[in-house]
Amino acid sequence: MKILMFFHGGSLNRGCEAIVRSGVALIKNENPNAIVDLASMQPETDTIIPLIDNIYFDQYKPIKKFSAKWFVNALQIKIFKNERYAFQQVHREIIKHIPNYDIMLSIGGDNYCYGEQPGVYEIDRSIKKAGKKLVLWGASIGDEDLSPTKIEDLKSFDLILARESLTFEILKKNGVENVKLCADGAFTMQKEELPLPDGWQVSNTLGFNFSPLVYNKNKGSRDAAFNLVQHILDTTDMTIAFTPHVIEKGNDDYQCLLEFYNHFKATERVLLLPNNLNAIQYKGYIARMRFFIGARTHATIAAYSSLIPTMVLGYSIKSKGISKDIFGEEKLVLSIKDISDSKKMIEKFEEMKREEKELILKLANSIPEIKKMSKKAAQYLFEI
Repeated sequence: MKILMFFHGGSLNRGCEAIVRSGVALIKNENPNAIVDLASMQPETDTIIPLIDNIYFDQYKPIKKFSAKWFVNALQIKIFKNERYAFQQVHREIIKHIPNYDIMLSIGGDNYCYGEQPGVYEIDRSIKKAGKKLVLWGASIGDEDLSPTKIEDLKSFDLILARESLTFEILKKNGVENVKLCADGAFTMQKEELPLPDGWQVSNTLGFNFSPLVYNKNKGSRDAAFNLVQHILDTTDMTIAFTPHVIEKGNDDYQCLLEFYNHFKATERVLLLPNNLNAIQYKGYIARMRFFIGARTHATIAAYSSLIPTMVLGYSIKSKGISKDIFGEEKLVLSIKDISDSKKMIEKFEEMKREEKELILKLANSIPEIKKMSKKAAQYLFEI
């Protein structure tokens, strides 16, 4: 059995790393003889991930102006009124590998949250035309993300693995029947514990993650987050560990959190975790925190799976669905519009602090079941 994971942007996004790292481990645990390869846009960042058999460079290749392919594409657009040929050329680094695999595993579970994706649809058509199995791994899709074209594409999959129940219900409601409910594989990811930095209070350090992505969606969120940090410093004796989880150029949590650190460092109760750790090392720190507040989904998954009470600065359906599956409700999740409201953020923090013991107990009861759901993804994969 040969499987190619594709639509992976690279492991400088530690959430993407967590998806690949946990996914390949789950697949090989289910079938040790499976060959699992990876197509990556930044393959040099993925050599840290064990168990992958081969890594290929997924390089977008635009058509050069006035080349033969450029003229062919122009004719296709003029005669057939579509750009399918162009997308086939742009994505040929993935398409050329299709004949070599039994299963094409699309791990871009968020791709369907960002408008129409004609390039994605063309790759999917090429996979099905070749008679290969097509699977969407760890999908999160909201009602607002769907369109007739997108639904048609989703129906072409042999299997869609929804990582939370809200996505599962939305797809079913829209006539997508080839969907199974599981959980994000990152819940099963191991951790690596490095030495604690100076200033870390054992059992009394709160992790805080903020991202440019959230700031760009709500410009008022940064000031509200500063106010929340100030409130935590004023009303508790906790240390705050600013925790990056994506360190890509132009989307760098570390640079964002450096502003927080510089603003509050005079208190001598804040620290900034380095920007060169991998996903299991960040999880090793998060697992030793008392509380966690995070904007990046996989940073919050690292906390949930370590039984750490967590407040989510949510910006998509995945945050809401994951929380609902753990707690039976959207617990301690703030919507994108709420995270510019200092009062609401402080109220949620106080709720988390007040219900600390109950949250730990609920996580202790729920997380083993969530991990079982994570493992079902690999089982469903081999059933097809």
